[in-house]
Amino acid sequence: MDEVIDREIVAAVRRFVDREVIPSASELEHRDEYPHALVATMKELGLFGATIPAEHGGLGLSFSTYARIMEELSRGWMSLAGVINSHLIMAYIITHHGTDQQKKYFLPAMARGEKRGGLALTEPHAGSDVQSIRTVAMRRGDSYVLSGSKMFITNARHGTMLAVAAKTNPKAEPAYAGISMFAVEKGEAGPTVSRNIKKLGYKGIDTCEVLLEDLPVPASSLIGGAEGQGFKQVMSALEVGRINVAARAVGVGQAAFENAIRYAQQRTAFGKPIAQHQAVQLMLADMGTRIEAARLLVINAARKKDAGERCDVEAGMAKLFASEACAKISLDAMRVLAGYGFTQEFPVERFYRDAPLMMIGEGTNEIQALVIARGLLARYPA
Repeated sequence: MDEVIDREIVAAVRRFVDREVIPSASELEHRDEYPHALVATMKELGLFGATIPAEHGGLGLSFSTYARIMEELSRGWMSLAGVINSHLIMAYIITHHGTDQQKKYFLPAMARGEKRGGLALTEPHAGSDVQSIRTVAMRRGDSYVLSGSKMFITNARHGTMLAVAAKTNPKAEPAYAGISMFAVEKGEAGPTVSRNIKKLGYKGIDTCEVLLEDLPVPASSLIGGAEGQGFKQVMSALEVGRINVAARAVGVGQAAFENAIRYAQQRTAFGKPIAQHQAVQLMLADMGTRIEAARLLVINAARKKDAGERCDVEAGMAKLFASEACAKISLDAMRVLAGYGFTQEFPVERFYRDAPLMMIGEGTNEIQALVIARGLLARYPA
């Protein structure tokens, strides 16, 4: 029965993408306009509660189904998947590491989309090297005072709260042992969203610099109620984020492939459709094969996460392969469309600009390779 419901939800998202997202995505993206109406529909579909347990008002979907939903959204417009991803990373941290009080307070409102979250982890000088963050949280009575800055924060402007990584013990050794996570709601005192960051792609979604200027937050906002647990909390959640980014790459790659193979059968050159020319056929075959391989890697990682198993290696493999495949597929799609692929009359140029985000987001692919290698060496000791 659950599988039937999951299929129906994925089908509903597919219809939403076909009917509402694809017809409007390019225009919104070129204007770099936040898609308020599309986000409202995602809220109605319950997607802000996709992986939040049913006991807290969410849909309680498996990560396998969640990955399929992210693929469908990204097939229409990858930025929409970003609105959901950061929100559900925060929800995951609260679900698995929050206190009972935090779960009761945050999760039902997050599932309804009334509270919309993001992850404030990256800093101007600390990206994949999480333990090098400089934001600090000093205890003062019944509060903590947060000071620092965050960079490239999704949902910062249009969301209502952030999961903020800060050092409660800046002198801890090893450094990651001093990191804690805070559920920080936006208010008059902050956090301050200082500016939107202009980007090559991934437009329409707020990606911002955030300032924490001696911001007081209640001690009850410390996720889990214990200091020094933040690194473990955020690392487990980033497995979900990497599955998400890998699924996004599959969706964008699928969209690029569909545009290319459709165009190749309609455009004629030298007396026949270009799909009948061997050079184009070789590209189409390679594109289709890479998409299918990437999709299977995403499914494998998601199934391990569903089983409660550690999947840092599998999620890293999926993210690494799918994002590199997406970049190549989007470029090859542009080659198939030739001059038209370079224009804004077709969405291929958008796929080409969006693709690099997946190679960089949720940890660069170079970091993914290191994570994979370390995991394999642990599994296959000499």
